[in-house]
Amino acid sequence: MERIAIFPGSFDPFTIGHEEIVKRGLKMFDKIVIAVGINAVKKEFLDVDTRIAIIRKVFEDVDNVIVMSYSGLTVDFCEQMGANFIIRGLRTAADFEYERAVGQANKAMDSSVETVFLLTSPEHTFISSTIVRDIFMNGGNANKFLPTNVTIEDLRR
Repeated sequence: MERIAIFPGSFDPFTIGHEEIVKRGLKMFDKIVIAVGINAVKKEFLDVDTRIAIIRKVFEDVDNVIVMSYSGLTVDFCEQMGANFIIRGLRTAADFEYERAVGQANKAMDSSVETVFLLTSPEHTFISSTIVRDIFMNGGNANKFLPTNVTIEDLRR
C-alpha cells in the first residue's frame, strides 16, 4: 500500500523551512501532497495560483511531490487523496501544543489519519512565512529564506 502524506498549510510564501520538511518527509512516505489551503478569512500576500506555481517550481524534478489547493477540512482532503498521514513541521513548543490539539481533532474526525510531527532543523526555527513577508515588504533581502530556485521576482508576480 502506498504511503501518502498531506502537508497542509497556507505557504504564503513557501520557505526553506517548508522545503526541508518535505524533503525529510520523502524519506518516510511514497508520495507527499503539498496542500495549499484556501482560507477566505485570511488576508493573502500571494494568491493561491502564485503559491502553487512557486512550490511546483521548487519540486519540478521530484515526481512524488504533488502540489494542489484545497478548502474545507484537512481530513476530508486526506480521504479524497487516499492519504493516511498529515505532516506538520514544528519550530517551537508553542507550535507543538497547537498542532497536537489539531492532530487530536483530526484523529477524532477520522481515526485512520495519523499526524506526523517533524522538528525543524535548528537553523530554520526562526523562519516563518510571516517573517519572510515582513522582510520582503520592507525592502529587505528575503532570498536567504527562500528555496534555492525561488527568487524575489517570483514573489512579485
